[in-house]
Amino acid sequence: MLKAVLFDLDGTLLDIDLGVFLREYFTALGPVVTEVMGLDDEQAGLAAVLAGTDAMSEPHPGLTNREAFNATFHGLTDADLDLEEFALPFEVFYRNVFPSLRRDFGPKPGASEVLTTCATLGLKVAIATNPIFPRSAIDERMRWAQILDADVQAVTSYENMHATKPHAAYFAETAGMLSVQPAECLMVGDDRSLDMPAADLGMRTFYVGGDRGVPADWSGTLYDLAYLLPKLIEDA
Repeated sequence: MLKAVLFDLDGTLLDIDLGVFLREYFTALGPVVTEVMGLDDEQAGLAAVLAGTDAMSEPHPGLTNREAFNATFHGLTDADLDLEEFALPFEVFYRNVFPSLRRDFGPKPGASEVLTTCATLGLKVAIATNPIFPRSAIDERMRWAQILDADVQAVTSYENMHATKPHAAYFAETAGMLSVQPAECLMVGDDRSLDMPAADLGMRTFYVGGDRGVPADWSGTLYDLAYLLPKLIEDA
């Protein structure tokens, strides 16, 4: 029986050019890291951030993604610094600079409608974005998608997760946050490599990306999904 829907954020609920966004995000973050760490070389600080991000993408049992990031970041910089403590430069960055990265990014057609459908049907919802960002950065992108006030029960971030996509541990942990079994979940996403592997854990999948021939239980638009959800519950 379907009890929960996991929604990817970037490219699924949020219409965003992820390549452009990530490039501009790390470019904007570089000077802040350099300032906080007192480095002379901005590239060294940015390289440490990228290495820490890579470390989150590898298995690290027992560590949150934030802890995995920090372990690598500290090892490369000898800096006793936790980015999540939000020293003033980081507070300024997320308050004044990060929102400027929005460009023309906005909600995907049907995003609000499908989340409203989930709430009406009593389905639990997780914003199942790849948890390599702090919650503040995810909240801002949810604001861009105009879903910050949506009825969701979980948001995956680097503070609360111990794995990233496409590892099975990520999908299992997200289901656990919703107190459901993986087989009771539907994963909705636009990335065949990061989102669709949820099927390996027994989740059903709905693909909203533009590639052809992607293995998924269903594919279409978010409007199509909103139409499908009541039928999935009725057929249970």
